[in-house]
Amino acid sequence: MIRVLVVDDHQLVRTGFRVILEIEEDIEVIGEASDGAQAVDLAASARPDVVLMDVEMPGVDGLEATRRIVAADAAASVLILTTFDRDDYLFAALEAGASGFLLKNGTPEALIDAVRVVARGDALLAPEITRRVIATFTKPGAATRTNGARLSELTPREYEVLVLLAGGATNAEIAAALLLGEATVKTHVSRVLAKLGVRDRTQAVVFAYEHGVVRPRG
Repeated sequence: MIRVLVVDDHQLVRTGFRVILEIEEDIEVIGEASDGAQAVDLAASARPDVVLMDVEMPGVDGLEATRRIVAADAAASVLILTTFDRDDYLFAALEAGASGFLLKNGTPEALIDAVRVVARGDALLAPEITRRVIATFTKPGAATRTNGARLSELTPREYEVLVLLAGGATNAEIAAALLLGEATVKTHVSRVLAKLGVRDRTQAVVFAYEHGVVRPRG
């Protein structure tokens, strides 16, 4: 079972997400929180697999709550819910260690899929958000926020894995493309993240676009 903590300051939103998620046989909502402080406490006591996190909440907001949850439990997967009005929220959440971003106007199917994706340790960016991230990091004169020399630490195989990862490939798809076992790919991905100094696949995608490893299509 995938154990989910739903965090939102609106009761109707929390109830709606609970109804959508608990229809699925492999997902269980183990708690609800109405603000970030409560979310941090519940995450520490209940140890959910996925925290579905709103951003704008009274008191401790979703960004600060994400920082605290991830700092306390590096294995925690936080899936941010956003209306995508503020780019600064998006990048602050990336830096806080969020594993994924989902638009609130998405479909129930997208929510369910997103929960499953981050629960298995992968990262997820909604297509609209991916385009915004890419646009930000490929603007002329965009600031480079990390040391591009880290790329030189990658082996040729790890670089190939990074390219495929940045293109949105799953471990299974990377394995098929490079004729490797999934366990081997998982090891390569872990080494790529460690060498780049990023927490997860989402941050690796940002790094890849920021440093020109891959370019936007079109």
